[in-house]
Amino acid sequence: MNRRTFLIGAGGALVLAGGTTAWRSSVGSMAAYDVRAKRLRAAAGMPPDVRDLIRYATLAPNSHNTQPWRFHVGPGLIDIAADFSRRTPAVDPDDHHLFVSLGCAAENLAISGAAMGWPGEVLIAPDGHGARYAFASGPMKASALHAAITERQSTRAEYDRRPVPVADIVRLEEAAAMPGVHLILLSGRTQIDKVRDLIVAANSAQMADGAFMRELEQWIRFNPRSAMLSGDGLFSAASGNPVLPNALGRIAFQRFFNARSENEKYARQVDSSAGIAVFIGDREDKMHWIRAGRACQRFALTATNLGIKVAFVNQPVEVAHFRHELSGLIGDAGRRRPDIVLRFGYGPTLPFSLRRPLEAVLA
Repeated sequence: MNRRTFLIGAGGALVLAGGTTAWRSSVGSMAAYDVRAKRLRAAAGMPPDVRDLIRYATLAPNSHNTQPWRFHVGPGLIDIAADFSRRTPAVDPDDHHLFVSLGCAAENLAISGAAMGWPGEVLIAPDGHGARYAFASGPMKASALHAAITERQSTRAEYDRRPVPVADIVRLEEAAAMPGVHLILLSGRTQIDKVRDLIVAANSAQMADGAFMRELEQWIRFNPRSAMLSGDGLFSAASGNPVLPNALGRIAFQRFFNARSENEKYARQVDSSAGIAVFIGDREDKMHWIRAGRACQRFALTATNLGIKVAFVNQPVEVAHFRHELSGLIGDAGRRRPDIVLRFGYGPTLPFSLRRPLEAVLA
């Protein structure tokens, strides 16, 4: 019996034992979840409000959906600072992903600000500890990337193996151009297979780490009720897994979530992808991590407009001793630290993740 069969069977057993009403009350409603996700991504009112601008910024990707940011609105500016209370020290001990996420949110601000009548520019603090969106005079500038912000998601599913046309690859490269950041795209199967094997090896190392597993379980939301209560975390249905009551979900995670099944899943997902994108900053510091996040977000939004799905496969970045090997595989000869690894291709749309209320992220 495989893991998914167990989870579905366990859920069925609970229904038989306690009845459909008990099951529904314990896991919540997917319909209600979808309504909340849709409301979160609704178009801004007219005239747009600065709160709508920040709402768009919070739709940026972030590790474990922790949403590790705080926004402060001041005269002519919005500051974005790290919320270290929401860091993930096991998977991200040096806060690399946290600052990449700040860059993704800053890029959303810049794109949405220009499209909603709040033009400006992104300024990164000299020490890299945060970013500022400074308003400037200028006309409203419509952007296809703005519309993609509400549609972008990290699609953790198998894709359909179709190649991406060369013209679209060029558009992705152009969109991701950012000073101090380099994008390397891999579409040859030999290269992709080597990166796949590195992802699997790094994933095995992570899953053998008790601290990593405890931290991951802390951020999993096994059902829509839990996801809606917290507004954060990794909702099981968003990665194609069934929903379960919390107690049963924890039992299933601890007993059946293992390296073998996860490695097989990642191998299938990478094999089904059209290519791999790796972002590398010129230097290993917070300023370049924020820049890498901005470049990555522009890539992901452009992919969304092209009907291309993306998903993070950052394991070789997260496990330090695999970074040098990844750098060598992509032709960088181990000179610089890779920042982000994405797989891309054509695939399904899964349930969208939620975000916390704006009051929770406003400083």
